[in-house]
Amino acid sequence: MNPTRVFHRQLRHDLPVAVSGQGITLTDAQGKTYLDASGGAAVSCLGHGHPDVLAAMHAQIDQLAYAHTSFFTTEVAEELASVLIDNAPAGMSHAYFVSGGSEAVEAALKMARQYFVEIGQPQRRHFIARRQSYHGNTLGALAVGGNAWRREQFKPLLIDVAHVSPCYEYRERREDETPEQYGQRLVAELESTIERLGPESVMAFVAETVGGATAGVLVPVPGYFKGVRELCDRHGILLILDEVMCGMGRTGTLHACEQDGVVPDLLTIAKGLGGGYQPIGAVLAQGKLVEAFRRGSGLFQHGHTYLGHAVACAAALAVQRVIERDGLLAQVRERGAQLHGLLQQAFGDHPHVGDIRGRGLFWGIELVADRASKQWFDPKHKLHASIKSKAMANGVLVYPMGGTVDGRSGDHVLLAPPFISTPGELAQIVERLAGAIDLAIAQADAQLVS
Repeated sequence: MNPTRVFHRQLRHDLPVAVSGQGITLTDAQGKTYLDASGGAAVSCLGHGHPDVLAAMHAQIDQLAYAHTSFFTTEVAEELASVLIDNAPAGMSHAYFVSGGSEAVEAALKMARQYFVEIGQPQRRHFIARRQSYHGNTLGALAVGGNAWRREQFKPLLIDVAHVSPCYEYRERREDETPEQYGQRLVAELESTIERLGPESVMAFVAETVGGATAGVLVPVPGYFKGVRELCDRHGILLILDEVMCGMGRTGTLHACEQDGVVPDLLTIAKGLGGGYQPIGAVLAQGKLVEAFRRGSGLFQHGHTYLGHAVACAAALAVQRVIERDGLLAQVRERGAQLHGLLQQAFGDHPHVGDIRGRGLFWGIELVADRASKQWFDPKHKLHASIKSKAMANGVLVYPMGGTVDGRSGDHVLLAPPFISTPGELAQIVERLAGAIDLAIAQADAQLVS
């Protein structure tokens, strides 16, 4: 192959060339196969090459590929919006389509700001978010995100956002607290931050319902989000839930917030919406916001060229129909319980696995140098990168990340296999991952000795 002209994210090593995908398997140009245990980045909920989705895309291309949304709507966009709103949390009335998760978060931030302008509260200018969160890489999304490493070099370009503690039970719940008391302490911290900024100046609190890539599947403790919702309501603050990674069935319900008994004002979705077959994301908006826009200026002062792309909407509509027709939400819950059992069997007593956490088919494994003290591995080992490379060599694709604890220290592995995974495939994934983790840790230990 000729030297690459692609500006890849990693510039110091060559990437294998993916040439085909079927089910949960990807194949490279050398014929090597990989079990896609992370769905890319929790994207490929139906795996690869699903015939129903491919057929829907072909049919849409034959009819209409693209029409700009300043001139037209399309039947397929209208139908997809109806399907999403019919199954959305209570009060959601409209879907705003974009091309991915970062765009969805960016649009939600602008919706929040314009909403308060429309209703005569332009003094509201502050967002509050959480440390160790990830909301995307556009500048607004990066600003509300709480990962220190990702933000550091771009800080001069970012709006000022207040960040409070994540719901990180493994490391931050005190021994004298119940999970519920820990959640109440976090809500009190949020309330203190609102009071410090001035309740009348805060637009929204932004949070991943289940934390994703940055901290490795942080599951909220019982009552936490109900407390957050009540606090936001008391002060007229919007609740923006980011379910780009954890939503659209990934945790076993269509929307992760269903399991926490809360309804947001704005809900961002993407990855599992289109399953990777086309770039698509969306913001689901409460009717009160849409009505404020309609009664006010009559427009949302925001947009992109590929909003509501017809082929992307056709792919997403097909993905959602397959999930419903094949009962895949129930299957996610069943397979998720199986995967949890396999992870406990493989890593429950592992001296370097501190925590196994997750919901549905969304699981994180946090790695530690010492289990008793929860001390992390020295970042110089880049343990997460070593696990990724060794897992690929073992024929399994996982999503490891460093900076789990504070953006710089700590390592975890994220698993998000397709909803269609079989019990046998899940067993293979865990077996191959276990081998990769042990090899990577042995290498790190050897470096310490030398």
